[in-house]
Amino acid sequence: MKKSITVLGAGGKMGQWFAKYFTSIGYEVIGFDSEAPLTDKTVKKATSLVGAVLNADLVLLCTPTRRTPEIIRLIAKEMKRGSYLIEITSQKAKTAAALLKIPSKINPVCIHPMFGPGAKKIKGQNIISIPIKDAKKELTLVKSLFEGANFVTIDAIEHDKKIAVILGLTHLMNLAFANILSKDEKISLTERMSGTTFKIQKILAESIMTESVELIETIISNPEIRRSAEEFWKDVGRLLTAIQENKSEEITTYIRSVQENLAKNVSLEESYKKLNTMINAIEK
Repeated sequence: MKKSITVLGAGGKMGQWFAKYFTSIGYEVIGFDSEAPLTDKTVKKATSLVGAVLNADLVLLCTPTRRTPEIIRLIAKEMKRGSYLIEITSQKAKTAAALLKIPSKINPVCIHPMFGPGAKKIKGQNIISIPIKDAKKELTLVKSLFEGANFVTIDAIEHDKKIAVILGLTHLMNLAFANILSKDEKISLTERMSGTTFKIQKILAESIMTESVELIETIISNPEIRRSAEEFWKDVGRLLTAIQENKSEEITTYIRSVQENLAKNVSLEESYKKLNTMINAIEK
C-alpha cells in the first residue's frame, strides 16, 4: 500500500515544497489549505480540516507560526491512534508547549527545516529537531523522512535563542538595508558603481524581501531577538559617535577586537574566498 501524508497549508510556498518532495519519494499527498488554492494536480485535495487528518498516518503542519498552536489543539483530538503530528514553525516555545499537551495516542514531532522553498534537494540541508516526548523515536522518524539531510537536536528555548540571531537579526538588518535601497532613486547608478560586498548584500536583502510579510514579521518578532538587536544597536551608536568625534583609535580597537574574536573559530581568508566564488558564480 502506498504511504501517505497530509500537508496542512499545502497552498503556501513551504507547503507546496513539501508536497512535491513527498510525492517525489513515493508518498500519496493529501493537501488542505483554507487560505490558498491547491494547484498541484498530484496532491489529493481534502474538503475539510478534520477530513484531512482523520485517517492520516502522518500530518505535516506548514501553517503560520502564530496559528500553529491552536491548529495543533484542534486537530490532535481528531487524529487516529499511533499517527504522527509534525510541525515546522520558526519559533518553538509555544508550539512545543502545544505539542506536549496533545493526547498520548499521537506522536508529536517538532522540527525546523533551515531552508526555503527554493531548495532543489534535501541532501545536505540542515534540519533542527526539538525533542518533545521521545527524542530518539522522533529523530528516527525525521531521519527516515528526510534522508541525506543534516540534523541538529536542541531544546525549544535554546532553539529560539539561536534562531533570534540566525534568522531574526539577519532579517532585521536586511529589512532596514532593503528600506534604504527602496528609497534610492538612482539605484541603477548605485549598482554600476558597486563592488563585491554591496552586490552580495543587495541580493541577500532582496531575496529576503520575497518572503511573505507575515513570515518576516514573525521572524523579527521572536522575543529572544531583543538582546542581540539591542547589542547591535548599541554598537552602531557607539561607532557613529566615535566617527563623529574623530576617535579613530577607538574605532580601530573595536575592529581589531572583532577580527581577533572571529578568527578564533573561523578562517576569515576562507570566508573571503567563498565570497568571491559566490560573486563569480552570479556574474557568469
